[in-house]
Amino acid sequence: MTTRDGRSSREGLAPGGDVAGGGSEAALTMLRQDSNDDTEDVSLFDADEEVSTRSKRSKIRHPVASFFHLFFRVSAIMVYLLCELISSSFIACMVSIILLLSCDFWTVKNVTGRLMVGLRWWNQVDDDGKSHWVFEARKALAQGKKVSSEAESRIFWLGLITCPVIWVIFAFSALFSFKVKWLAVVTMGVVLQGANLYGYIKCKVGRTTNLTSMATSYLGRQFLRQTVVKDDQAAS
Repeated sequence: MTTRDGRSSREGLAPGGDVAGGGSEAALTMLRQDSNDDTEDVSLFDADEEVSTRSKRSKIRHPVASFFHLFFRVSAIMVYLLCELISSSFIACMVSIILLLSCDFWTVKNVTGRLMVGLRWWNQVDDDGKSHWVFEARKALAQGKKVSSEAESRIFWLGLITCPVIWVIFAFSALFSFKVKWLAVVTMGVVLQGANLYGYIKCKVGRTTNLTSMATSYLGRQFLRQTVVKDDQAAS
């Protein structure tokens, strides 16, 4: 009886022990799955946020402004280069180039700079009749709001810097080739596009910063760096 009862009691307890062990293993498995699910959700959320931020920065949010930022200034350069093929009238070519340069100056100063890079500059006269130049830059936006587009920034600064350099080359070419009648046209291009370039550089680096002192300090650092490198090479 005892042996049989003992065997029966052991046999009765064994299934209960198996059930308890199986339940603990199932609970551990569920906890591991929950922890894995939580980890995967966080990583996917971070990845989606990073991808969305990159897409916002690389996306052109103002395609019309980006187009007209380059259209007028590139058109003025093309008309200047092809004016002899387009028309034999110097007056017609000159008027066309000056109109394109004027439209470019107004568009870049009042529209594309504000939309594409958040910069603007203008001149205002106070009550005493004194003229003041104002240079403003948009403050950085809080996290979660729209960020500035890197693609639009590249387009803006590439067009803003490249085209005045081209007009300077045209000015030297007209001067050395004795094309006096074209010298006034290229001078207009240098002045109008150079004014926008100077104004936006002042907005970018700050209105209180002196550009001459900044350029001088940069050249001084470059000269000092080259001197140190030469001394190191001589010592080695």
